[in-house]
Amino acid sequence: MSVNTIIFDIGNVLVDFRWKEFIADFGYDKEIQERIARASVLDNSWHEFDRGVVSESELVDMFVCNDPGIEDEIRRTYRSIKGLLKQYDYTKPWIRELKDKGFRVLYLSNFSEKADRECADEMDFIPLMDGGILSYRVKLIKPEAAIYELLTDTYDLTPSECLFFDDTPANVEAARRHGYNAEVFSGYEAARQYIKI
Repeated sequence: MSVNTIIFDIGNVLVDFRWKEFIADFGYDKEIQERIARASVLDNSWHEFDRGVVSESELVDMFVCNDPGIEDEIRRTYRSIKGLLKQYDYTKPWIRELKDKGFRVLYLSNFSEKADRECADEMDFIPLMDGGILSYRVKLIKPEAAIYELLTDTYDLTPSECLFFDDTPANVEAARRHGYNAEVFSGYEAARQYIKI
């Protein structure tokens, strides 16, 4: 495998998508935490938010419809999502190391505009990279074929010369169907073994 481009998912790869801790930080008991999770981040509506076709207010209204009995808690929780993401210590050094070794480094991530804006401090590695796609900006999400095709075309990629890391197996399988070398991300040290540096 001769690879010249590394492509990263962002959540749970370059940043910790710490939704359980985020909800727990509000001090709710376990039952309320689980109800908020089921009504929000574990619901399919979250994916449409990442697609960029649902406004913040519409999204929260959807969450409330899923469990009206905890409307106040849901609205309080999602007033701001600062703290939902936390950058891993290895992220920026790893990107710099890959670029120093001559790799092109891109991102391909399901991501909402709200997270991009309110968690900007945890996303300060983006300028170090050579580009990429955040789903909300293109109204497409993984594992849909079109988002992989768009990445290929936008950056004139040869998929067989790329290595893609994502923590979601379905997204990895979709990348492989498009000719990409792709691996399920299970941690920094394990991922490094796939990259010849």
